[in-house]
Amino acid sequence: MGFLGGQELLIILAIVIILFGAKKIPELASGLGKGIKEFKKASKDMKNEIEHVTDDKETEPEKKS
Repeated sequence: MGFLGGQELLIILAIVIILFGAKKIPELASGLGKGIKEFKKASKDMKNEIEHVTDDKETEPEKKS
């Protein structure tokens, strides 16, 4: 199982054009791009929050019981 070749990509592109039509493809690509952008933003925010919490834990002095 390797990567897709040029012929396979052309067949997939032809099927997509047949199913969705040439006018819908830019809308689909735009929606996909926005989704990927939102996912990356959420991932980055979550990473920053985790780093912030772990940094706070490391700098807190230990409390004696």
